[in-house]
Amino acid sequence: MHALAVEQVSRRFGDVQALDALSLAVPAGGVFGLLGPNGAGKTTLLRIVTGLVYADGGAVRLFGEPAGPATRRRIGAFIEAPAFYPFLGARETIAVLARVSGVDADPDALLERVGLGAAADRKVGGFSLGMKQRLAIAAALAARPELLILDEPTNGLDPEGILEMRRLVRELADRDGLTVLLSSHLLDEVERVCDRVAILNRGRLAAEGSVAELLGDSERLWLDVRPVGKVLAILGEHGAAEAGGVAAQIGRDEAPALIAALAAQGVEIFEARWIRRDLEAVFLAETGGGA
Repeated sequence: MHALAVEQVSRRFGDVQALDALSLAVPAGGVFGLLGPNGAGKTTLLRIVTGLVYADGGAVRLFGEPAGPATRRRIGAFIEAPAFYPFLGARETIAVLARVSGVDADPDALLERVGLGAAADRKVGGFSLGMKQRLAIAAALAARPELLILDEPTNGLDPEGILEMRRLVRELADRDGLTVLLSSHLLDEVERVCDRVAILNRGRLAAEGSVAELLGDSERLWLDVRPVGKVLAILGEHGAAEAGGVAAQIGRDEAPALIAALAAQGVEIFEARWIRRDLEAVFLAETGGGA
């Protein structure tokens, strides 16, 4: 069963076609990444899924049923930058939000879950951006959702904060069994944390699949060699100039023989390492270089 299925959903804002007959399915379980350049429609999609914006056409299904008040109670989300009353403490913030939402929540347990237990009595106005992001996740978890939607959860975080957020997201999926749908501009983080990825471009689905499927069988041996022309001639169709060296499209079991053969023919080999296509290359190929 899919946690979320979007079927031919469109949305226009004036002259801007934010979503254009978009269809997308998010399987239950794991972390699903949503990528796309600015204006691709990521936040519009998340706002439609959570009921904050109406679609002009199409359908949204949650857990196999039409999206509505009942099915949306099974979602926890924060969209765009989280905002809280600065004069409330973290514990008070969770308690107030839970009461307004009509759910029975344990603020202290939620704060501990996201690493804010020691800051439960601190005023939110003094929180760093990373702490506010974690507080937003705690609030989204208050109703014990099955699907957690996070819009740019690492936005503005330093490297340590990004690492902590990555660990938390993976734990929520692997340990707590949630389906996590997150949008992000950080391609490397998406590649590290997500099981599946969808790339949007101009309101349409440009590519979708597991990270392994999108990267494909792209591993190759990169060589810093002299002379380059001689090595390219030896490799023929299996070699190409790349990044100041030569990339050899060969299997790992063929590498020792190749290096020995090149050395025997007087080629100077300064470096040899395996490289592969990354998600950034896929993103740029599918979006025409948009950022």
